[in-house]
Amino acid sequence: MRINQYLAHAGVASRRKSEELIQSGKVTVNQKPLTDLAYQVKTGDTVEVSGVAVYSEEPVYYLFHKPRGVISSVSDEKNRETVRDYLPEVKERIYPVGRLDWDTSGLLILTNDGDFTNRMTHPKHEIDKVYVAKVDGLATKEKLRPFSQGLRLEGRKLSPAHYSILKTDKTKNNSVVELTIHEGQNHQVKKMFAALGLPVKKLSRVRYGNLTLEGLPSGRYRRLSKKEISQLLTLAK
Repeated sequence: MRINQYLAHAGVASRRKSEELIQSGKVTVNQKPLTDLAYQVKTGDTVEVSGVAVYSEEPVYYLFHKPRGVISSVSDEKNRETVRDYLPEVKERIYPVGRLDWDTSGLLILTNDGDFTNRMTHPKHEIDKVYVAKVDGLATKEKLRPFSQGLRLEGRKLSPAHYSILKTDKTKNNSVVELTIHEGQNHQVKKMFAALGLPVKKLSRVRYGNLTLEGLPSGRYRRLSKKEISQLLTLAK
């Protein structure tokens, strides 16, 4: 296996980032600095990055229905519950593809494939992410129009987003809105609604590319099929 692919499958970084690590002299094979980007890792080779041994595993891909109040990480210095706590039977060193906020529920992919992660999360691939948000205030087409025009947020114009008003409650002064984006900035959905005067009270991601949470209860997970993985990679081309 080529060295950059080996490092990607080990969850170190994407293939491109792995090549940068090699060029910066941080990768050694059998205690010798590696300079050949085309090096084929052989059985018995000891590969280290910054002095830490890495091991390539067979790539695995899981779909997880993240509950609210769970950290999108494999560990937490404050000993809070993480997504990894919900997959104790999985022995591979998996990690989330992107993140959901602590108080956001919904669809999350976990894998040990760094190259796959890069393709899923890079904005240029424009994979749709669909959220359902319960917000304070009454959502109207006029108020949400900036979403479809490309909202300006923190000095940067976002790509046009699609929305659908699912429910408004004048008595409780709240609304439920479905929003589709393909970017993934920190707290982006919450910031988008806040910019329009509709603070988010509850948020869930219900679709990622071709994947939905159908049949998957909160806190449960399943392996992605080869067909689902292939469809995701096709969307990312």
